[in-house]
Amino acid sequence: MSNYTFVFLEIFSQEGGIQAYVKDVLKAYLSLIKNSNHPSKTDIFLLRDAPDCNNPLTSNLINYHYLKTLPLWKGRLKLAINLLTHLIQKRPQRVFCGHINLAPLVQFFCQPLGIPYTVLTYGKEVWKTLPKAQQTALKNADSIWTISRYSRDCLCQANNINLNKVEIVPCIVDGDQFTPEEKPTELIEKYQLQDTKVLMTVARLWSGDIYKGVDVTIRALPKILQFFPNVKYVVIGRGDDRPRLEQLTKDLGISDRVVFAGFVATEDLIDHYRMADAYIMPSQEGFGIVYLEAMACGVPVLSGDADGSADPLQDGKLGWRVPHRDPEAVAQGCIEILQGDDKRCQGQWLRQQTIAQFSPEALSQKLASLI
Repeated sequence: MSNYTFVFLEIFSQEGGIQAYVKDVLKAYLSLIKNSNHPSKTDIFLLRDAPDCNNPLTSNLINYHYLKTLPLWKGRLKLAINLLTHLIQKRPQRVFCGHINLAPLVQFFCQPLGIPYTVLTYGKEVWKTLPKAQQTALKNADSIWTISRYSRDCLCQANNINLNKVEIVPCIVDGDQFTPEEKPTELIEKYQLQDTKVLMTVARLWSGDIYKGVDVTIRALPKILQFFPNVKYVVIGRGDDRPRLEQLTKDLGISDRVVFAGFVATEDLIDHYRMADAYIMPSQEGFGIVYLEAMACGVPVLSGDADGSADPLQDGKLGWRVPHRDPEAVAQGCIEILQGDDKRCQGQWLRQQTIAQFSPEALSQKLASLI
């Protein structure tokens, strides 16, 4: 394997979609270098992670540079000095830049040294026209990776980037972890879901993330209840938008049909998926790992119809895609899922189709073809 360097904002000190994606990419990369006949040591620079962070990916093949320093400007200065010194001394064959905010710095150092670099992008952070320095860093990159066709198209259109420069490196799901099982009795009792059909969403409840569509699903409930009076909607997540959403359920007279479960730790999420009859998130996602997780557990899904969810849902082959701010369309989709007559409701088939395309093995094969 070649001598590579990675630069990230943070991976291990916070949980989120970007962090989960980066961990999966690094796991796949680590499996490649472990199986290489001549593995080289890889250096990974982490601006906001500290040495005492919970890092499950430690390896004697990776040298982590933890650079978290307060105040923040000191951390950025520390990154710049350490990275430049490393590039001059080690001359890696390629630098992988893990966030658009770091791309101008990586370009500034790599270009004069003749070191090619790749920029990893995720979702909405690159969907709009970027500042000139970030645009220039993208245009001068040797390649760009992103997670879905939608993110690629938004990125290229907004920033005048050549489509051929962008590679799709999708999100994945661990099919050994996310598996179908019977509904967990303990959780059914905890949330009082006996004899109910369960709709579920896992999302941040931040006022800046209204696009996740929890409010739309709540507005769809009165119509759904006309057909399935025993429906309950479980919302997993925390954030400052929860009071507004709770008030909305009261205004609609359905507060007894919505369960705000709050924060659920990652290791407990799998059992929560298993208690759902449908995973509902009419959103605007860069990809939507949660759809993969639900489908790997055999749970039918509904998403928005104008975003990166087209990839995990395989253009509607595996799930319902509806206008993301339309309660009527969401209600109709939920009713069809709960009726259960569609092939997309067959849990085992849904799981097989998902794992075939979005497994860790598929990601390793993709990385092998790129690096």
